[in-house]
Parts: sequence; structure tokens; C-alpha cells
Amino acid sequence: MAAPMLIRGSPFLRFRPAARLLGLPRVTFCSAAPSEPTQPEEKLSSADNNTTTLLTVKEPPKYHRWADPDYRKWKDKEDEILRDIEPILFLAKEILHSRRYMDGERLTADDERAVVEKLLAYHPHSEDKIGCGLDAIMVDRHPQFGHSRCLFVVRTDGGWIDFSYQKCLRAYIRDKYPSHAERFIREHFSRGSG
Repeated sequence: MAAPMLIRGSPFLRFRPAARLLGLPRVTFCSAAPSEPTQPEEKLSSADNNTTTLLTVKEPPKYHRWADPDYRKWKDKEDEILRDIEPILFLAKEILHSRRYMDGERLTADDERAVVEKLLAYHPHSEDKIGCGLDAIMVDRHPQFGHSRCLFVVRTDGGWIDFSYQKCLRAYIRDKYPSHAERFIREHFSRGSG
């Protein structure tokens, strides 16, 4: 009893013989292989002899930019820059976004050395940030934006000030890769703070 109900309720099953008489192609909706071989561009005619394109199979897109030598040079340089900054970028993100350091905790000697040499040294205002002298590097919540954690320079006089590791990386890239820096920064750094 249920089978006739399904057939009557499905309009596609009722009109299949009529579609074959009209010469319409058979389309398989649930099969991985097509019921008929497809041509690169198959045109089917309707009853009034107007030609319409029902199904087109396009060739895979050709990436003409890969053949361009300037684009290839850019992609090679982009890969070089990414390989260069990846270790310190990974370290900075791990320090800030993992449970490795709690809020207000100072970095270990190895992490502090890496952050000072590879990040803080390239900050556009590193002299102002260090001020009277560097005592330590600390991780804490930003005073204005409490949801974000950032790195702080702890000075010898007891004061502390935040610094952006992204500004440091941007300055490093501009210094080491001047001809490709702006494009790389535009494509890989989402915020415009420096």
C-alpha cells in the first residue's frame, strides 16, 4: 500500500516515460556517474527548436597568474618571508593565547630573550617602550581592552607599558624585505595598526 502512495506522490516518477518520448535527456540525481557521457558543451533543443544550453561542463580553471614570472617571484618571496617570521610569530601567539603564561606572569629567560631580540628590537618606538631600562617582559590583559592579552615591557623603575608584536613584525618585514613588504603586510596582516 505504501509503494503506490510514493509513486503517486512523486511527480518525477510519473512523467519519466513522457520525458523520454519528448527526447529530453535522462538526468541521474543520486548517482556518482552520469547516465550519459557529457560533452565539453552539450546543447539540447527544446520542442520549438530554440537552442538552449542545459548542461555545460567547463574545463578546470587555468591559473594564468602562475605562468607570469613576476607573480611566481612574488609567491617565492612570500614563502620566504613566511618561513622567516613563522617561528617568532608562533612563539608570540603561543605566549599570548595558550595557558603557558597566566595574566601578570613574566616570561622565562629563553622566551624573553627571543621576544626582545626578534620582536621588541624592531618596534618603531622601542627606545620609548624600554625607557630607563628593561627589567622583564610580561603577559597581561590590556588596560583599555580587557578581553585581549598583550606583551608588556617591565621597566627597571617598576613601570610597564604594552607593545604590539604585530607592529614589531611589520617593522621587521619592512626592514628586511623593503620591495615586498607593503604587499605582504596588506595580504597577511588584517589590522592597520602600524
